[in-house]
Amino acid sequence: MNGSLDIGTLLFLVLAVVIFLRLRSVLGRRTGNERPPIDPYAPREAARAPRDSEDNVVPLPRSGQPEPQATYGREDTPEDLIRDFMPNGGAIAAGLLEIAKLDRSFEPKHFLQGARTAYELIVTSFAEGNRKMLRQLLSPEVFQGFDQAISEREKRGEVADTNFVGINKADIVEAELRNRTAQITVKFVSQLITAIRNRQGDVVDGDPSQVREVTDIWTFARDLGSRDPNWKLVETQAAN
Repeated sequence: MNGSLDIGTLLFLVLAVVIFLRLRSVLGRRTGNERPPIDPYAPREAARAPRDSEDNVVPLPRSGQPEPQATYGREDTPEDLIRDFMPNGGAIAAGLLEIAKLDRSFEPKHFLQGARTAYELIVTSFAEGNRKMLRQLLSPEVFQGFDQAISEREKRGEVADTNFVGINKADIVEAELRNRTAQITVKFVSQLITAIRNRQGDVVDGDPSQVREVTDIWTFARDLGSRDPNWKLVETQAAN
């Protein structure tokens, strides 16, 4: 009686082990469709699916997170990179070289691409009174001035009717490294159609049918020793 029970128990255990091994061989097999493990040190933008909302700012190129076309880890030296961008050298080239030596992901061509995008975004956001977008692109001091101008416009009941035609030219006119803060000044020549309308919709300034050429001189800055990878607009000048 006891012997038959022992044999039955033994057979049951053997069967259980066989089933367990078969299940493990199936459940443990990779099919190639598994999601990759989450890297807790990866940038949050990479771990998050893009959304079509105003939270997705298109800022200047981010140091340490180069654009796909950037040559981060390139074989070219910073001297080669700046010489290719500005073959005649000079004070601007010297300033860019200082920045490139400290930030190996920095490339002037990609910086200018980002600066053009930021310029258009700031101009249109100011016209729309989009403070949320402006706050992400401007230094606190510059944002304060933009915010005050928007508030005064709102108090008067005026609306800025602006159509951004395009940027004719964007050139780096100054570049320097102050301690660990990179500052690059860009001269933009753009075309805008702009008019200010009052509460009744009448034009009180500008011309909604005329394309006007505007020249702006803007300075962008980034602390290369900071974890914040974004460049911010820190100073504006109007040449006309």
